[in-house]
This record gives sequence, structure tokens and C-alpha cells, in this order.
Amino acid sequence: MLFSPCVLACSRTCSRILGLSLGIAALFAAVANTALLFPNWDVTFLLRGLIGRHAMLGSGLWGGGLMVLTAAILISLTGWRCGCFSKSGLCQNVFTALLSSGLAWLGALICFITSGVALKDGPFCMFNASSLNQTQTWKYGYPFKDLHNRDRNYLYDHSLWNSVCLEPSKAVVWHVSFFSVLLCISLLQLLLVVIHFINSFLGLFCSLCDK
Repeated sequence: MLFSPCVLACSRTCSRILGLSLGIAALFAAVANTALLFPNWDVTFLLRGLIGRHAMLGSGLWGGGLMVLTAAILISLTGWRCGCFSKSGLCQNVFTALLSSGLAWLGALICFITSGVALKDGPFCMFNASSLNQTQTWKYGYPFKDLHNRDRNYLYDHSLWNSVCLEPSKAVVWHVSFFSVLLCISLLQLLLVVIHFINSFLGLFCSLCDK
């Protein structure tokens, strides 16, 4: 079939672009998660153990970061036909495609779920937990989750952003900004993985037709 070599070349070019895109997205995810460990670029909160569990989980570092980056390298090597992939056979290409797709999908999905839960629970910060006798008690926790205030959603009510969390300063802005970035990046990664999966099977189909 005359179209097979052309389609195969397009499939490899697509793999190169997808590998590069996933790699860049993985680096951005790692940077965003690293920023969450240093609120207002202050290292003291990390040293004191005052970082929320969602950020400490590091899903943007090892999930949307390292796992997706590893998959991106495999995809790029397949597209450029480098090293052991220069003369790879059909079975090896299928295995590499499944491995890279599964690895990237799992890492991006973990990062996506963690980011969504983090945005739902709100930031970890110091807030006023007044008791029944109106005594002011300052403590660290998740005020938008622990106070059970369901009437006002902090994501939409910006008046709560500077009135509830007292430390770190602008804790809500920091939390919402970087976890929103992680959510968008992981969603983009999931989309790229789907495209890679389709592209891989298109290349597989054309390889079978060519043979």
C-alpha cells in the first residue's frame, strides 16, 4: 500500500511532538508541586512541617512529573528511532506504546485526582477555631473543610480568601493557583496520552498493512 510509508512517517512525527509536549508538561507539573511546598517562597513552613498533605503527597513530582516524563522519553525514543528503538520490531513497538501510555495515564490521573481533592478541601493554614465560649483558639488545619461551612464555597467567595487563613499570608491564593495549574496540566497530559494511544495503533495498523 502506497500510503503506508507516508502514514508511518506521520505517526513517528506525531510521537516526537507528543513526547516533547508530555515532557514539557511533566516539568511544569514538577515545578508547580515544588512551589506548593514553599508557600510565598518561604522554606520555614516546610521545615516546621506546616505543609498540607495534598502538597506533601507530591503527585505533581512523581505522578504528573516523573512517571509522565519517563513515558515521554519512551515516546520520543520511539518517534526518533533512537538506540534500541532504531530497528525495533512490531511486538517491541506495541509493548513500548502500551507501557508508555499506561505509565503516563496513571501518573496524570493520580495528579488530576489529587489536585481536584486539594481544591475541594482547601488550603492548610492557621485559622481561628473559636470554641463555644467564644475563646479565640488559633490552630493549623483545613478551615474550609473542618468548619463544615457548606453555605459558602471558598472557591467562589473571594471574601473568604483573606479573612479565614491568617498564616501563611495569601495561603488561599497560593493553594488555588498552583493546584489549578496542576489540574489543568494533568488534564492536558491525559488528553495527550489518548492521542498517543490512537497514534500508536494507527502506526501499528499501517505496519501490518505494509507487511
